Amino acid sequence: MIKVTNYRQYYEELQTVVEKEHILLDEYLKNHTYTKLGGKADLFVTPSTYEEVQRVVKFANKHNIPLTLLGNGSNLIVRDGGIRGIVLNLERLNDIYVEGDMLIAQSGAAIIESSREALKAKLTGLEFACGIPGTVGGALFMNAGAYGGEIKDVLDYAIVVNREGELLKLAASELDLSYRTSNIPANGYIVLEAGFVLKTGNETEIKAMMDDLTNRRETKQPLEYPSCGSVFKRPPGYYAGKLIQDSGLQGTRVGGAEVSTKHAGFIVNIDNATASDYIALIKNVQETVKEKFNVELEREVKIIGEQD
Repeated sequence: MIKVTNYRQYYEELQTVVEKEHILLDEYLKNHTYTKLGGKADLFVTPSTYEEVQRVVKFANKHNIPLTLLGNGSNLIVRDGGIRGIVLNLERLNDIYVEGDMLIAQSGAAIIESSREALKAKLTGLEFACGIPGTVGGALFMNAGAYGGEIKDVLDYAIVVNREGELLKLAASELDLSYRTSNIPANGYIVLEAGFVLKTGNETEIKAMMDDLTNRRETKQPLEYPSCGSVFKRPPGYYAGKLIQDSGLQGTRVGGAEVSTKHAGFIVNIDNATASDYIALIKNVQETVKEKFNVELEREVKIIGEQD
């Protein structure tokens, strides 16, 4: 592994690939995650075009530099030691527009904002996404879903960059979308754009459904604290939150991390929690539920980065 200090030699050269103001050295990733967790990225890069993304991938390949994609960190825990190499963030790629019954969104756009743009265009199909806190790219990465809908129901295509820096346009069927998963991580794809096929609908009805889903989310979820969203996948035949609640774990704390008293499926950062606090509490929850109900809780949230 290249030492952190050695990455500074690439800082100047990276400026031939991406504009200087879009490259940060030793950037704290807690500034870019929903949980407010995470140590430093050696090089934090925010490209503004598809071509820049391709060039960054090729640059990393050329110099054998680790490359990690970071969305808005809504379903992610970054360890306290941070991430070595280049962390790629696509927040500048956030355009959303409508062509007929197709809504096209770049990967850095919020999936919530995409659902709102669909509403403005009187298009139905993305209502379920009005409360999902991730980016479009992150939503495709894990086939995000809520309230009976999921990305695979409406996705037509995705434009991605592969490990070699090549631009590909893939049909939704080529992404192996299933419950909270896809082949995007296994193939090392970086999503740049998604095309959603929607249907013309009644604006009043679309808005009513979105208002209802938003109200249900705000009423039931602990939005007043930083969190990584729903921590565990739904086990077959059970609900993760109900198992955690019935295990008497609500309010359980490790450091500044707590199993939410409002919704047991969430772990919230109530007092400057570290990633280590979160990870220890997740393990505690898994072990307790296994002991009480003999059910294995599988994490939905991803954990990446170096130990402190």
